[in-house]
Amino acid sequence: MNPVVQQQVLEATKIIESQVDAEIERIDHLDQDDLESIRRRRLEGMKKLEEQRKTWLANGHGIYTEVPGEKEFFTECKKSAKALCHFYRDSTFRCKIIDKHLSILAPKHIETRFLKINAEKAPFLAERLRIKTLPTIAIIKDGKTTDYIVGFQDLGGRDDFPTEMLEWRLGCADIINYSGNLQDPPLGEDGKTNNILKQKKANKTIRGGIDDDDSDLDE
Repeated sequence: MNPVVQQQVLEATKIIESQVDAEIERIDHLDQDDLESIRRRRLEGMKKLEEQRKTWLANGHGIYTEVPGEKEFFTECKKSAKALCHFYRDSTFRCKIIDKHLSILAPKHIETRFLKINAEKAPFLAERLRIKTLPTIAIIKDGKTTDYIVGFQDLGGRDDFPTEMLEWRLGCADIINYSGNLQDPPLGEDGKTNNILKQKKANKTIRGGIDDDDSDLDE
């Protein structure tokens, strides 16, 4: 190893060791009151998390749910700080692929409300949100649409993308609690990620269709 690099590594190691020693010493000197305070804070945090979990479940989180119309869409979105909605059409094959992945992710991420709506039954909503291409997933935070996942452009540009790819993209939209590295999208079966998202969309503009299976809502 280069002597300069070796010296830098040695110094960094000493710093880490001193930090660890300081933390051990701090823990060793905690009295009963300190330990009880830490325990109480942890219990309070766990209690709040459990209460939040119960509230989410009571509001329909954990289940991928279809809303029958526009009124129900607004009602459900008002209940949750984080929600997403898949705009679909029965005749569009790729919508069924999105259904499969969202059904897997909904119970895994109960912090987010997972919804779907038939775009043909919600023309006003589709026009208001500028939904042009199916499937489209609208990302909704605090009642405001902040991002869109349009077709499969951000998911590798392929029908056989893994569920983890959609989970990663939702993490990029900050709509779920993603535990992975957002700078490292999941690889496809061939070991490569094709046409992955290079830059998150920051506005509501939807750009054209992606292939023959996608459908334009405008007549």
